[in-house]
Amino acid sequence: MSIIEIIGGILLLIASTFLILFCLMQDQKQNQNMASAITGTTYDSQFSKNEGRTKEAILKRWTFWLTVLFFVSILVVTIIPVHFN
Repeated sequence: MSIIEIIGGILLLIASTFLILFCLMQDQKQNQNMASAITGTTYDSQFSKNEGRTKEAILKRWTFWLTVLFFVSILVVTIIPVHFN
């Protein structure tokens, strides 16, 4: 087992743990109602206009970057050892 595989495995473990925690911490999106599904209208509030600075937006951003880290570390752990052996 090479150093790259060990570091990649540790990154996978950390990323997957935090990814699960951040996904569980996020709120579920509430459906507006059936009329909004038919007409396509939404009811924007002041809260939805400032959603870039809320806790949910921060969790969403961190979830995205942890997902990227997770998939890159999977590629590193599986592809790099094949080319060096």
